[in-house]
Amino acid sequence: MKVMVVFGTRPEAIKMAPVVKALQARPDRFAVQVVVTGQHREMLDQVLDFFHLTPDYDLGIMRHGQTLTDITCRVLQGLEGIITEEKPEVVLVHGDTTTTFAASLAAFYQRVPVGHVEAGLRSHDLYNPFPEEMNRKLTGALAALHFAPTQGAAENLQREGVPDSRIFLTGNTVIDALLGTVREDYVFQDPVLKDLNFSEERVILLTTHRRENWGKPMEQIFSGVRELVASFPDVRVVFPVHKNPRIREAAGRAFEDLSRVDLIEPPGYEEFANLMARAFLLLTDSGGLQEEAPSLGKPVLVLRETTERPEGIEAGTALLVGTDTRRIVEETARLLTDPEAYRNMAEVPNPYGDGRAAQRIADILWQERNK
Repeated sequence: MKVMVVFGTRPEAIKMAPVVKALQARPDRFAVQVVVTGQHREMLDQVLDFFHLTPDYDLGIMRHGQTLTDITCRVLQGLEGIITEEKPEVVLVHGDTTTTFAASLAAFYQRVPVGHVEAGLRSHDLYNPFPEEMNRKLTGALAALHFAPTQGAAENLQREGVPDSRIFLTGNTVIDALLGTVREDYVFQDPVLKDLNFSEERVILLTTHRRENWGKPMEQIFSGVRELVASFPDVRVVFPVHKNPRIREAAGRAFEDLSRVDLIEPPGYEEFANLMARAFLLLTDSGGLQEEAPSLGKPVLVLRETTERPEGIEAGTALLVGTDTRRIVEETARLLTDPEAYRNMAEVPNPYGDGRAAQRIADILWQERNK
């Protein structure tokens, strides 16, 4: 079975690497082609190196200041010839990026079925997160096979009219990647991380990059972090700053005078996963971290007004705090001062998967092909 796997960003690469590996482990069943768009560049390459993935095609679309229209057009144009020439039996895409939507549309134009990994996530607000909510809805409309990570995601698809026979409950592949990466004996390479004293300082891992948080919301987040550092002498914040210049400028202005806020370059996946495993808690607007942190026993305070991952909120592993400074400070302070509140979030089983999602996807592809 000829399977083409398309992705373009660091999160996609992390979550699709286990799928590629599961398919490559069965050369008697699958011929796998990896196509990267390069929607992210440096961060994508870090993940490819770590998982020893060598793309068969690299569109290299990354341009400074590129718009969503630029990305969509370049992916469509780049994939047209590749799909026409290679004639895959199925194109696998992941999640909700612009690469995902454009690759799905490119496959559809060539009448090639699309398999959507991490299908069915919904915030039910088309502009939050933007453009991810619309990307995943459009991809869902184009997909033939829907690999839902949770029962809630599967139910979203059912409500939208997707036949049950096209929905497959698999768990989330990010757990597969994570459990094979975190090690107790891991030694950090980044000098800042290497010097952290996790036994004497409580490290808060901060990540924020979403478009809807640019401007005032991000300023409010940073104000909350400043207040927390001032209030808790044993707290240190590590902030891997996104490559976007707008975020870098805002972070520099907010934290240049604070010695206990470390602004670092985005680490490679292995470094980041092990940092997450040793942190005290996470402040993040990331979707993927909401899924990963529960496997490591780390509470997550979600810096967004909505989330398409309600399972963590319902299970109690994550809390939606938005971007209001006061709420961020209050909820973080509660976890820093109330051991029972911390345990109630840290000790909940991960609702997102058991580490075997990629193998399930490979098995389903083979079963569906041979029906």
